[in-house]
Amino acid sequence: MSYQRVVITRFGGPEVLETIQESALPEPGPGEVRIRALAAGAAFTDVMIRKGMYPEVKQKPPFSPGYDMVGIVDKTGPGTARLRPGQKVADLTVIGAYSEYLCLPEDRLTPVADHLDPAEAVGTILSYVTAYQLLHRVARMQKGARILVHGAGGAVGTAMLQLGKLSELEIYGTASAPKHELVSSLGATPIDYQRDNWPQHLRSLAGGGFDAVFDPIGGQSLKRSFDLLDPAGMLVCYGFYNAVTAKGGSIPLDFMRLKLWNMLPNGRRTAFYSIAAMRKKHPKWFSADLTRLLDLLAQGEIKPQIAARMPLAEARQAHEHIEAARPSGKIVLIPGYKENTNE
Repeated sequence: MSYQRVVITRFGGPEVLETIQESALPEPGPGEVRIRALAAGAAFTDVMIRKGMYPEVKQKPPFSPGYDMVGIVDKTGPGTARLRPGQKVADLTVIGAYSEYLCLPEDRLTPVADHLDPAEAVGTILSYVTAYQLLHRVARMQKGARILVHGAGGAVGTAMLQLGKLSELEIYGTASAPKHELVSSLGATPIDYQRDNWPQHLRSLAGGGFDAVFDPIGGQSLKRSFDLLDPAGMLVCYGFYNAVTAKGGSIPLDFMRLKLWNMLPNGRRTAFYSIAAMRKKHPKWFSADLTRLLDLLAQGEIKPQIAARMPLAEARQAHEHIEAARPSGKIVLIPGYKENTNE
């Protein structure tokens, strides 16, 4: 039986993504299960990987990208006992999820309730675990804290707004004007970053500085974010949009800035967050946090913003949208997807 997957043929722009047909299904090895994919997230992290700019990924092309996925166990390999064929599961794969079938270690997989929409479930993995850990594992925000979320209309941004509201935080979010209605609907005050002197306007509107600022942009944005902190506030960087899209900034220089600012005797702190690095350091945190978030999804306490559901073969178009910062929420790639269907 053949199957489809998307590969990066070389590092570069969206044009390096190619859909190929494999002649035979992959076979699970010891401790692995084979999964029939139902949904894979398309994220800016995948763009970094496609360009060869993601430090956690050392593989050289060709390989399949895909940072997270939800699917159904199709076959179990030798030595597996916890999962059964037909069971719905999720994982943060980092690479490999842009495929109709893939094999993964059984012990990395998190069960997913059968009734959950695969697209919404995959939306909780990278985006919501990132948001949850930024708020509660890194910045450790408490009820009433005032925070600023950059990119508030994106996949991680909208997740942070929902989770911040559940934690009763005072939230402000930068976003382009077309996304302001969405930001407001999720309980945050939208800020137009294209407005002249928006940092001064924001500080005046908020009545002071911030307990935490969450910045996936990098470059010159980091200095503005740092300056908006209250004494003892924390700047958390978790992406490098400007550097990756050639809009200014340098990833090594951004890291250097964060380290230098931590040495200043002003009480303010900085941190860099990577979900893959955090999972490697604290694997039990990832499993516990994803399970909690899937429970919140099942209870209707959170609802991932799905910007678009697209066929797996349209990964190239999905990446073009992501690089242009068009989506409000998450793009989900679905094998065999057709319009007006749920899966």
